[in-house]
Amino acid sequence: MKSIESSAKTMEEAVTQGLEKLGVSLGDVTIDIIDEGSKGLFGLLGGKPARVRLTVKDSMEDADILSTLSLQNEDSDARQENKPREKAAKAAPAVKPVKTAESAAMKNEQASMSDTEVPVLSEVIMCDPETAAGKAQHFLMDVTRLMSVSVSVAAHTDEEGNVRVDMHGDTLGILIGRRGETLDALQYLTSLNVNRGQEAYTRVTIDTENYRSKREEALTRLANRMANRAVKTGRKVVLEPMNPYERRILHSALQQNDAVTTHSEGDEPNRHVVITLK
Repeated sequence: MKSIESSAKTMEEAVTQGLEKLGVSLGDVTIDIIDEGSKGLFGLLGGKPARVRLTVKDSMEDADILSTLSLQNEDSDARQENKPREKAAKAAPAVKPVKTAESAAMKNEQASMSDTEVPVLSEVIMCDPETAAGKAQHFLMDVTRLMSVSVSVAAHTDEEGNVRVDMHGDTLGILIGRRGETLDALQYLTSLNVNRGQEAYTRVTIDTENYRSKREEALTRLANRMANRAVKTGRKVVLEPMNPYERRILHSALQQNDAVTTHSEGDEPNRHVVITLK
């Protein structure tokens, strides 16, 4: 499993430099934050650099090997069937195997799609790049282009001054990742980019193909089901570790429940929700 550490003035720059060294895209790695650096001092001298560890996913390495073997077999068959073209084939530039880790990670989603299905990108309004919404929109357009994911990026600022971004066209779920990990990473990096050098903090929320609302509905059903189990067994129920966003959904779902109460235990990234009887 290939892994490197990268450091820079900001978290965004550290991740970007690490991706360049590995020669992969954001969806091909898992990111561990070693040190967030000096908060609020982005771009200033004397600030503590941010440090991250980037680890290439196992499925990514397997996909590279399978792609390489596939190309080698195809070349061998072609030489046997058509030897007169062998000389021309040698003169042609080598084809680099296409990395398909994202597709392997979302195998179940691909199975339900037609092979000829092509995402239709909706027209979006381009925001002023000097505004918070514009910074988020242009940053994500650049990132998704580098990830080779064709999506439309629509951004706006809500009544409370928060930035909300919707990306459409990610039919394979590449930008979502396992349990939304890739989407959360994109949201975190976009937030860093939007708030860099700003005195007031702007909250950034990113969604694609209505994943957030679907996930919220699933977590709400899970919370109610686990609350019923706690009532039936008379014992507390410990849920699996979740990020702060998902834990808030669980707490909110059971806030009005008269039979149970919820609290969080443990340290990140293993902090989890516990449901107990009142």
